[in-house]
Amino acid sequence: MPVLRFAPSPNGYLHLGHAYSALFTAFWARRLGGAFLLRLEDIDLARRKPEFVAAIYDDLRWLGLDWPEPVMVQSERFAAYEAAADRLRDRGLLYDCDCTRQEIAARATGADPDGAPLYDGKCRLHGPAGGRPTQARLDLGRALELTGPLSFTVCAPTPLDRPQIRYARPELWGDVVLQRKDTPTSYHLAVVVDDAAQAVTHVTRGRDMEPSTDIHVLLQMLLGLPQPLYTFHRLILGADGRKLSKSRGSPSLRDLRAAGVSAESVRSELGF
Repeated sequence: MPVLRFAPSPNGYLHLGHAYSALFTAFWARRLGGAFLLRLEDIDLARRKPEFVAAIYDDLRWLGLDWPEPVMVQSERFAAYEAAADRLRDRGLLYDCDCTRQEIAARATGADPDGAPLYDGKCRLHGPAGGRPTQARLDLGRALELTGPLSFTVCAPTPLDRPQIRYARPELWGDVVLQRKDTPTSYHLAVVVDDAAQAVTHVTRGRDMEPSTDIHVLLQMLLGLPQPLYTFHRLILGADGRKLSKSRGSPSLRDLRAAGVSAESVRSELGF
């Protein structure tokens, strides 16, 4: 059975971009005769707020969506992520790094697809200095020696479109962090472990998330996890032409509801 999921982070209130992604995923789950799952991606415990969790449920129900219980919550699954990281470490694919963001930025000669300074591999070559908190990074070169060239299947712009094979380029990301200094996982590691645990068959995500798929495909291969089909949907843009963002204070669904906007008008505006 097809399984699709919507996985917001409770570190702010949902906006129209989240609504589009949730409605898109739920629509195609129904169209494919499959299941629509909700997952809370809350590994950032410092930014996770109970009121944001409650608002996610309220907003999605206001949009007319429902999902099976229980909802998977990432902060309850740290042991599963640690086990996956241990498997990679046992194969010599993880190393500890205590470099700070400022140090990395000062030495960087390029940027990753998200625009962050590209790590230069200092701790892979020389080890951490010691006495400071560490994070675990993937030894990308060694990983690619094990996997060889990688590809994934995209059905776009909808999950029913003709499958296209795309070649992954994880080398663009360098030695990514898989276990952060403040938590035993990263987004990249948690998402592939959880998609496998929930038997997700179709991943629907915004086009801005397409580059991260390269790392996910690599981790799936290294951990022996199944690879879903991928669909990258359009982004909802603000009046300034930029994608909506919690960090930039884009109007939330909560704000729209308080202003008297109906769920029906939101669904109609977004094409559902």
